[in-house]
Amino acid sequence: MELQYKNAVVTGAGRGMGRAISLDLAEAGANVAVADIDREHVEGTSEEVKELGRESVAIHADMGSVADIDRMIAEAKDAFGRIDIIVNNAGVTRYLYVMDVEEDWDRIHRVNAKGVFFCMQRAAREMIAQGDGGRIINIASVAGKGYSGTSNAAYAASKGAVLAMTMIAAHQLAPHNINVNAICPGVTVTELSINNMRQRAESTGVSIAELEQARDARIPIGRANTPEDIAAMARFLAGPGARNITGQGYNVDGGLVMH
Repeated sequence: MELQYKNAVVTGAGRGMGRAISLDLAEAGANVAVADIDREHVEGTSEEVKELGRESVAIHADMGSVADIDRMIAEAKDAFGRIDIIVNNAGVTRYLYVMDVEEDWDRIHRVNAKGVFFCMQRAAREMIAQGDGGRIINIASVAGKGYSGTSNAAYAASKGAVLAMTMIAAHQLAPHNINVNAICPGVTVTELSINNMRQRAESTGVSIAELEQARDARIPIGRANTPEDIAAMARFLAGPGARNITGQGYNVDGGLVMH
């Protein structure tokens, strides 16, 4: 119960990593405001948080819209009175060859870079006003560190931006006792990654089973992440054991990228 009496916001919380993070924070004692563009699934996550005995509010919001971000922060504060933790997890991508990236560039950066920045900024405003610090956790990717197996170059660029923003924000928010860190997942089995693998299988003519086997063979520890692997790191960074950690980007990837 290391997060008892803490209030968290998790974006992209309807499924996958966001759902797992929301439930892990709740198991640690936090109340959790869950936000997602998918109304049905985010309401489901909120109910699961409540089943764990925590308070929760489901917020239907597009993380590419600053107006929606402002509303999300306001609704979370109205529900809990304060915000102690935010996990900026919402993201989009699809499998694209470098020569085929065009209209997807703006869509990807709108959510993955712009959305993360303004979620971070708006949450930090509340934390500064509260006067007793807070935790900001941004979900980046090993793609932002140059992993060549990424879904596309625009996605990698957006996650590189998340890492840069994390470091600058950590420096500038440190006087307010706000820790800012990033998690860099490697290959993680979610609905989004499964859809990307289907696209890759269709475009290459290689079966999904063969792609999965090749994927796992490239990972030194021999297995892809589950969403719960990412949630465990988020829970640690939100907790008291990480009070003196800031400005870092932690790989959770089975050794795929070792820096």
